[in-house]
Amino acid sequence: MNKNKILDLFDQWNNALQTGDPSQVSKLYASDAILLPTVSNKVRHNHEEIEDYFIKFLEKSPLGIIDEANIKIIDSLAINSGLYTFKFADGSTVQARFTFIYEYNGDSWKIIEHHSSRMPE
Repeated sequence: MNKNKILDLFDQWNNALQTGDPSQVSKLYASDAILLPTVSNKVRHNHEEIEDYFIKFLEKSPLGIIDEANIKIIDSLAINSGLYTFKFADGSTVQARFTFIYEYNGDSWKIIEHHSSRMPE
């Protein structure tokens, strides 16, 4: 596995956002994944809760752009952390810190942890 493949996983996730379908996004997460979302105070613990978060988030038509990526690959785990910016249909933006932790399940890479938090400044 190389770092470009891990960057491709972000593109896959971002493309799922573009569908506007929360189920397309949630299926990229492991069934017991944890999501600490950018614009919600509620921790999400499974597909149902993750999909619920993306219902409202996708209403804004977000487009994510990675500003800085830092990738580490350890056996069947990959970590991508850094900064990204979301642009929304209304012209607004939000910059956030992120960490995606992926696990290879023998068939595909799934997000097992995703933390996203607005920049503090």
